[in-house]
Amino acid sequence: MKPREMVAVFTNKYPLIGPLVWVLSVQYFVVQLFVAKAWTIPYSWSTNVISDLGNSACGLYAERYVCSPDYALMNASFILLGLTIALGSLLIYQELKTSTPSFIGFSLMGLAGLGTVLVGLYPENTSSIMHASGAFLALFISNISLIVLALALSSVPKSLRIYTFISGAISIIAFILFASHTYIGLGQGGMERLVSYPQTIWLILFGIYMTHSHLKTTS
Repeated sequence: MKPREMVAVFTNKYPLIGPLVWVLSVQYFVVQLFVAKAWTIPYSWSTNVISDLGNSACGLYAERYVCSPDYALMNASFILLGLTIALGSLLIYQELKTSTPSFIGFSLMGLAGLGTVLVGLYPENTSSIMHASGAFLALFISNISLIVLALALSSVPKSLRIYTFISGAISIIAFILFASHTYIGLGQGGMERLVSYPQTIWLILFGIYMTHSHLKTTS
């Protein structure tokens, strides 16, 4: 049996696994709270970017003070998030592979997951090229995938498709502002969160929607 066929068989037998994997993305928010709390000098949700939580050194970095005692936990969270994004994309696609655009959308989402893994494997103070490449995939390609999926997933409710499109559009605009160092009062960290958080929240909510749909069908 080919790997693609094996994945399809697994998904048919355990349809809840893919959605529940995406719901696990909630750990990303929980871990940030714990890691930020461990900072001796208060972590600034406005000034400090998310990657500062995974910075493995102490001192000034890019004109920001960085010292994250639990950096290993944050980087593990990045890696786990990336793996859940990629795995969930693979499994959920098997159920919603209705068209070529849906394949493109889930493939881009999976690629964004791999980018998130790179962010965790290469903290910002180590390999800047690898970290930046991973961040680009995680922050930009992920939101392109939302736009594609909003247009491709005709089998999901219209309201969910609209929400998906709005999430992607807001984050893409925020990414452009973030890249151009235009923070409109949110600060560098605040603007980056406007790029990153909508996609992760979408993963959780879409996972909950798919889980509910499966449980409703089997009840």
